[in-house]
This record gives sequence, C-alpha cells and structure tokens, in this order.
Amino acid sequence: MKPSQIKIVLIFSILLTSSLQGQDDLYIPRDIQKTYNSGTRSLDGKPGPNYWQNSADYKIEAEFDPVNYLLNGREEITYYNDSPDSLNRIVMRLYPNIFKKGSARDYSILPEAVNDGVIIKNLSVDGHSINLENKSIFRVMSTVAIIYLPKAVQSNSSANISIEWSFTLPINFTLRIGVYDTSTFFIGYWYPQIAVYDDINGWDYLNYSGQAEFYNDFSNFEVSITAPKNFGVWATGELQNPEEVLTSEILGRYVSAKNSAEVIRIITPDDLHNSIIFNNENEKNKWKYKAENVSDFAFALSNKYLWDGLSFVADSVENKSVFIQTIYPEYSPDFYDVAEACKDIIKYFSEEIPGVKFPFPSIVAFNTGRPGGGMEFPMMINDGSTDIWEHTVSLTSHELAHQYFPFYVGTNEKKYAFMDEGWAVMLPFDYMENLTGINSRLISTVGNYEYNAGTENDLPAMISSFSMPYSSYRNSAYDRSSISYNILRNILGDELFFGALREFMNRWKGKHPIPYDFFFTFNDFTGQNLNWFWKPWFFERGYPDLAIDKVVIKDSAVIVTVTKIGNIPTPVKLKLTYEDDSVEDYYYTAKIWQNNERDFSAKIKLSKTIRQIELGDLQIPDSNRDNNLFLVH
Repeated sequence: MKPSQIKIVLIFSILLTSSLQGQDDLYIPRDIQKTYNSGTRSLDGKPGPNYWQNSADYKIEAEFDPVNYLLNGREEITYYNDSPDSLNRIVMRLYPNIFKKGSARDYSILPEAVNDGVIIKNLSVDGHSINLENKSIFRVMSTVAIIYLPKAVQSNSSANISIEWSFTLPINFTLRIGVYDTSTFFIGYWYPQIAVYDDINGWDYLNYSGQAEFYNDFSNFEVSITAPKNFGVWATGELQNPEEVLTSEILGRYVSAKNSAEVIRIITPDDLHNSIIFNNENEKNKWKYKAENVSDFAFALSNKYLWDGLSFVADSVENKSVFIQTIYPEYSPDFYDVAEACKDIIKYFSEEIPGVKFPFPSIVAFNTGRPGGGMEFPMMINDGSTDIWEHTVSLTSHELAHQYFPFYVGTNEKKYAFMDEGWAVMLPFDYMENLTGINSRLISTVGNYEYNAGTENDLPAMISSFSMPYSSYRNSAYDRSSISYNILRNILGDELFFGALREFMNRWKGKHPIPYDFFFTFNDFTGQNLNWFWKPWFFERGYPDLAIDKVVIKDSAVIVTVTKIGNIPTPVKLKLTYEDDSVEDYYYTAKIWQNNERDFSAKIKLSKTIRQIELGDLQIPDSNRDNNLFLVH
C-alpha cells in the first residue's frame, strides 16, 4: 500500500472512530461496527452507499394429500448473490425438521407429532446432482442444511437450485401452522428456503426451535398448489387462475368482491351444504399464486370454510387497492364481521398511524375456529377465535400491523423481535381506544411490563431474542418495547415521532435494518441525541419507579418533588384532587430525565384547597405505586 493510501485509511479510521464515539452512549458490537467501516450502513441511520442484500426467485409445485397430511413438492430456485463475496456454500432452511426426532425444541410435543421432518429426494445445483449421503458435500443440522459447492457462486452472479422433497404435517400440534380439523390446514414454513446471507454475520446458521421467529430475504414466488377438487386454497399473493378453479357462480362473486367496497359473501353456509363450489371436472385442481418482493409464502386449505371478500383503496394517488379476504368455519363465533374490521384497520394504518399506505395488494385472514392467538405471514394472518369482539379486533389489528414489520421493513425477528412485535403492539393502541373508549390494550401491556420490570426475567431488548427464555422474550419483545415507543411518542409529539417512524420505514422498506439503523434514524430525523432514552430502555437492566419525595404548600402554590428511584425514564403525571372533589392533571414528558436527573420539582399555582396528590396512572409503568400518593393533612 502506498504511503498516501495509508494516510487516507488512517484519516478515515479516525473519522469513523470519532463518529462512533459520537454515539458513545450506546454499545456497538464489533461485528456491527465493521458495517460502518465497509459502508453498508451509516451512522445517520440510512443504508450505506455500499449496502447490499441477496434475493431469490422461487418456482414451486406442491401437492397436498389431506387424507395422509402429506405434502410433496418440487422447486426451482434462482439465488442472486449481490454481495461482494464469493459463496462456497449455500445454507438452506428445513423448518419442518423441528418435528423430527432428536431436534431441539422450545416446546414439548406429543409423540404422535414427531415425524421424519423434510425428506429430500433430489437436490442439484446448476445442473449438478448433490450426493445427499456425502457429509462433505451436504450436511443437515436440525433445521439447517449446508450445501458445499464444487464451484463458488461469484459476486453479482446467480445459482440455480432444484429440489424435490416431501414432509408430513404434524398431528395434534399447531405451532403457528397445523391441522385444525380433518380437512382444514394452515401450512407455513414448508418449503426448503435459502437462508439469509447479510453484511453482519454472513450466512444465518441459527436453527429454528419454535420460539424465536424468522429472518428472510425478499424474494419472488410463483407457486402452484394441487389439492382435491372439493378443497379451496388461499395463499400469500394473488390468485392467477380463478376461472380454472371456481365455478361460474362463485367466480362471479369473487370478481365482484375484488371490486366492491362492501363485503361480498363469496362462499355462504348455503353453498357449503347445497352447491358445487370449486371446479369438479377433474379429481384435483391446481391453484396458482404469484407474489413479488415478499419474505415468505404460506397457504391454507379447507373443504368447509366460508369465504368473504371486499376491496379497499389504500392509495388513492396511485389507485392501489387491497383485496381483503376472510376464510372461517361456519361455527366461528367472531369471524363473520372480520372482513369489515380488516378494512377499517387497514384504512387506519394507511391514513393515520403509522400513516403509510398498506404495502400489499392482498390480505387473507384465516380463522382456526379455536380459542388462541394468531400468527403473521406475508399477505396472510392466522387467527384464533374469541367470544369477545374487542379481543378479536385487538388480535386482528396486531397481526395486520405485522404486514409493516417485518414484511415491509425486513427486520431480523430471530435477533431483534422487539423491532416487529413492539410495533405490532403499539401501532393499534389508539385504534383500540377509539373502538372501546378506553385504552385497555395499553393498560394491560403496562401491567404486564410492570409485573416483570426489574426481575430476573426482565432482559434488555438488545440481548438477542433467540437466547431468551419465553417469559423474558415475551416481556422484551412485546411489552417493554411497545411501552417505550409510546413514551417516546409522548416526548417527541405525534408529528415528529411519526415523521421519524415514516422516515425509518421509507429508508428501510424492502431491506434489512438492525436496531442501530432505527435508533440513528430517529436521532437524525429529530435532530436530537436520544441515546439518553435508547440506553436505559433497550440496553440496560432496570425498572421504572417514581415516587413523591416531598410536597411543600406555600404562597398559594404547591411544589411537588418527584424522585426517580428506577433507571427507566417515564413521564410524570400529577393528579391534584381538591376539597370540592374537583381534579386537575399536570403532565411532564420523560424528557425531564434526559440529563440523568434524579429529582424533578413541579410548581403548581393553587386557587383552592388541595386534598391529595397522586403520581402516575395505569398508562405509565411504575414498579412500586405505594409511594405515589400524598395526603394533605
């Protein structure tokens, strides 16, 4: 290297070190520091000038046997290596191997749910057959498979992978997917998938053990699913051949629903009992779906589900509509009205919070008909049932929010679950309050966080999600993070907070951001160094605890001194109750703690006699509320 080149490198290193020290309140691991050095990411939160990511095109032909729960598939994958590296191996995910005997699992399963996992029958790369018995060429480690290539995939080139495989859906076990009755199935994580190769860790070798979720590249899918003639198939993407699989009457309703602002009952209870719904010319139908720039593909089948549909114009400027579909059993206690609820929620997300147009042309809400939670997939959600409408809407809004995180903004759920779950909890807070008149979702989330805050289970969100036990994972990903977002919203105000969020989403849509990209984007957009907030909420152990320390009433005023006992910054809300039973509230955002103050004093003018002062409310977390009340004697 020439002396002049050494000088340039040294100057750049000094500038980079100085920039990193500018963010010195936040610990940055070495493997992430290198991304700023290489220019794939930047300290203002934007993708760096050298940012890259890989992708794939999947062409899959699948056939499902509902009698034996058997799925057979073959796929052609074109994998695009846009990284600067030559790849001497390809890493694949075989998610159904979680049910294979000997695989590590976070949950116990019944013996009858254990099976042989994915059975790969044939595998070739660029036309060269892979010897599946030779471990120096092909190795399976639980849900991860490695193909050692005779010829590396060079930078800015591609590889073609052909696979033929099968697996059996597990019996009596539903982990985000499964058999819901003898003829109703939701199938996800079902095809051999190329793992992510990124600028931080290279290949993702993390196994799927059930709790921590997923991290996928954005890819294109052309998928055909063959099923018996009396089964409907609903999937990620848009149906390409409705005229081939639907009878003329059902096709007419389907077309009407795609153009209707009102709910159309595509399959009714009467149809289920009296009509031929799907094309019965052959013993089987082939349903063809296509989806572009999505991170996964899922589908559902049933021969006895109702089907509703309608359309909503989510983007009037570009005239882009969302085709909303719900599929559910006749006995469902809540799903008859969910299509309309989906429309209302999508409208809210598109126009109000977060104020980003719904990113996909289609969404299917599948109902299990059983009590339980839900699971998100690109353009699909899988929801349990409840007798309480508020709970149905809360679950549906949560799963629909996931269409933004992680399916529009491609966060790494395995490591940073708070980057999608936290937003999926927080974004519907106001919607649920508008629906019910009380923000019960926010209040219950605060209560959950309070219960865990400061305990051994309360781990900072920046600890990798895959390494947490369930109780810590749940608290970190869902409760603590969503409450922190809500408190930051109060600090910044809606215009600045949601402006920063939209900027982050716009910068990282279709890409793979990490938490630092989020933190630094907010710092950059707001023009504020928010590290004083990020550090305790996301990096540190601790708990929120404010207390009324001292009250002085003098000269027609009261001075209330609040002490910050815990390290987690929260707002100060003072509720003054007077002798005539009137009440006044005074609110101070958590910004009062930005310089690491331990005490805050509020001076409030009095026009009447005060009876008591109460600190906080049920929407503000506080680990010890016993020190939040002062009675004036």
